[in-house]
Amino acid sequence: MAKKLFIKTYGCQMNVYDSARMAEALAPLGYDMVDEPAGADMVILNTCHIREKASEKVFSELGRLRDLRDERAPGAGPMLIGVAGCVAQAEGEEILRRAPQVDLVFGPQTYHRLPELVARAARGERALDTDFPAEDKFDALPARPRKSPATAFLTIQEGCDKFCTFCVVPYTRGAEFSRPVENVLDEARALAGGGAREITLLGQNVNAYHGRGAGGDAAAEEGLGGLIRRLACVEGVERIRYTTSHPRDVDEALIATHRDVAELMPFLHLPVQSGADRILAAMNRRHTADDYRRVVDRLRAARPDLALSSDFIVGYPGETEAEFEATLRLAEEIGYAQAYSFKYSPRPGTPAANSSEQVAEPVKAERLARLQDSLNRMQSAFNEASIGQEMPVLFERRGRRPGQFIGRSPFMQSVHVEGAGDLLGQTLPIRIAASHPNSLTGEPVAALAATVRSPGRAGLQA
Repeated sequence: MAKKLFIKTYGCQMNVYDSARMAEALAPLGYDMVDEPAGADMVILNTCHIREKASEKVFSELGRLRDLRDERAPGAGPMLIGVAGCVAQAEGEEILRRAPQVDLVFGPQTYHRLPELVARAARGERALDTDFPAEDKFDALPARPRKSPATAFLTIQEGCDKFCTFCVVPYTRGAEFSRPVENVLDEARALAGGGAREITLLGQNVNAYHGRGAGGDAAAEEGLGGLIRRLACVEGVERIRYTTSHPRDVDEALIATHRDVAELMPFLHLPVQSGADRILAAMNRRHTADDYRRVVDRLRAARPDLALSSDFIVGYPGETEAEFEATLRLAEEIGYAQAYSFKYSPRPGTPAANSSEQVAEPVKAERLARLQDSLNRMQSAFNEASIGQEMPVLFERRGRRPGQFIGRSPFMQSVHVEGAGDLLGQTLPIRIAASHPNSLTGEPVAALAATVRSPGRAGLQA
């Protein structure tokens, strides 16, 4: 009889990818995924340490899981509870101390050992594994399943060597590591063979990717631009995206790939964090505001239809009103299709958390509201400019209403269409009829059989 597995995923797309790989690692043990924790035989919280009060949210959820486990029917067997991800990596021993209901705790570099950890937990042994193992976890994971969703994530790079002063990633994910080129291509082929038409390449600093060539040949290393050119030749891959990138690692080869490879979508998430050079230096971002502007100019010269997204932090320790206004000016000058903005929150163990120049919460809240008002106006204007345009949309899932399907434009806009048959997994020419703050409404241009590939130029064969 199959056992039920529920995984709650917090945070970034890489955690979404990791959760899928955890499920695949547990499938040989008889675990099938379910949509809710009630009645599950195992529950895993795949945690993120980036946002404020991450640990408190985890402990609150663990309290609810303890109650669920206590309510299990007699004879139903125990519910195993696990904590994974970055909070587990940073606070594994504290989790075991404070939450006796937890059976296993493991970091983002050790989930390939899940079958062994589950076996230990089944014997009544509380398992903790937050090492940074020498072996490549990707080599130890099972092959990807035969069926894939239309859009799929593929981790190609992990860890970070940048050590931004506000960020815990170098401490929870470790040093930068790039998967070998052939390993990435093999996984991409498996995903495309299973039905994936769009692949998003993931990494903490994804454009720092430098993967070894065949047989581990360091002399045949590929950067991200070269890898994308090779992925564009994989049969079935219609669209390629990547996230998250760092301005320091945007090189000429990657810019040329934006120019040449039609399968690479004209949308880029390029975090800047601040528009003030003193704050950028305090953050250890290793670029200035003008460095960022020049990178954007080079990218737009290569791909004029490129749409941009970014991350912003307001109220970093010591930020003055003038420095915040420099961030506002930069955002308005660049113009973003969408963006993510946050109040600075101290992360334990990071240099900025110890600063004596913390900005008052009311000031941070007021600045964030002003920035978000500006960013929301940009997003609305970008969406409104889409009305009347025809664009290829890849449909990923069904909507809430009968006959409604939701897909993504090349520019990452959510597009919903109704009453047009079964659109799942298809890329269709859609005329945009209306815009909304966070989505678009569209209508099919031609018969459903008239599928199209990605927008723009013909794909480069490399």
